[in-house]
Amino acid sequence: MGNLGLTEMLLIGVLLLIFFGPQKLPELGKAFGKGIQEFKKASREITDAVKEEPSAEDKK
Repeated sequence: MGNLGLTEMLLIGVLLLIFFGPQKLPELGKAFGKGIQEFKKASREITDAVKEEPSAEDKK
């Protein structure tokens, strides 16, 4: 996947406005942000668990 330029971002924004309308966009943005936040939290927890695992084995 490449980087998105300004024209691509504008095209995506216009398409979102056409499909969902201006009233639904804030709700979709909020849901998308919460999803990303949950994903980051879960990945952080997994990385922390993996980092702690070898130290627990060394103590035995």
